[in-house]
Amino acid sequence: MSTLTHQKVSEYYGKVLQTKRDLKTSACCALDKVPDYVREPLKLIEDEIQTKFYGCGAPFPLVLEGMKVLDLGCGTGRDCFVLSFFVGQEGEVVGIDMTDEQLEVGSKYLPVQMEKFGFQKPNVRFIKGYIEDLESLGLPDDYFDIVVSNCVVNLSPDKEAVLGEVYRVLKEGGEFFFSDVYVDRRLPAWAKEDQVLLGECLGGALYWKDFERLANRIGFIDPRVFANSKIDLLDPETIDKIGFANFNSITYRLFKLPQLETACEDYGQSAVYKGTIPESRHRFMLDNHHVFERNRPLPVCSNTAFMLQDTRLHKHFDIHGDTSEHFGLFAGCGETPMITAEEDAAGGCC
Repeated sequence: MSTLTHQKVSEYYGKVLQTKRDLKTSACCALDKVPDYVREPLKLIEDEIQTKFYGCGAPFPLVLEGMKVLDLGCGTGRDCFVLSFFVGQEGEVVGIDMTDEQLEVGSKYLPVQMEKFGFQKPNVRFIKGYIEDLESLGLPDDYFDIVVSNCVVNLSPDKEAVLGEVYRVLKEGGEFFFSDVYVDRRLPAWAKEDQVLLGECLGGALYWKDFERLANRIGFIDPRVFANSKIDLLDPETIDKIGFANFNSITYRLFKLPQLETACEDYGQSAVYKGTIPESRHRFMLDNHHVFERNRPLPVCSNTAFMLQDTRLHKHFDIHGDTSEHFGLFAGCGETPMITAEEDAAGGCC
């Protein structure tokens, strides 16, 4: 399935970039603050894995123990190893990447990482392949609880195929929790052909609204923004090329829940977080519009209720009410996730 775009990206990450210091923008550097609970496993991960890993976010959702997790575009496997720490010996992590040089690093350190985590057998495996065609890699339907990705989907020449494959391999109630680069407008075709812009995760970035339309079309109804950071263009040549556009690193949550509606509807429901997730006892953040304090009821739309009661999160929440009586559109849902240059300068108050 090799394409010219795949070849350009593989060459950039396998040969042009040697470490993060070679990057020309902040797009492929982790912009989101790493959660405190991730710091412990990060300290145990070999330096080479970390210095040759490129990502724009921190796609580490909570409630991972015993889960089956797929990492798209895993690179050197940094996120795979963090996830393997949390899923535990009974969980499973599969990393997919197309670049030999990246996979070689992760595979080299697999035994030592398992030993550091105290595991008797590996719970991580790496597979070379394309994220647009997971079926050819033997990944079955309805298998994974969670799919993650860190600044990789933008590099794909066929993003619709990627999302379609993610939907296929996820169990019902499963989640695609991933970070990627988005832009505030549709970019011209030439940007997608520029190897540096493409490799720096800019040329292939989707207009955020087009992404949300695509997600809804695939079946990932009501995409939720979890984290959002403005990307700085550090290199003068890059600024000259594409400085007319604003880029953000956004972490989205997409749930495979066929019962979700395209609008947030009000059925008079509320949700109460029990405080039972060890890494987040006082409050739980579903997305940037829903932070649940322990034992405090919060009114929710039916989509949010389904995301909490029909997923792996269900045992940590009490949902009050059902969908038997409708009260109209739920007030207070967010619209734009993009941070413009003007908003960033002004402080971005909402």
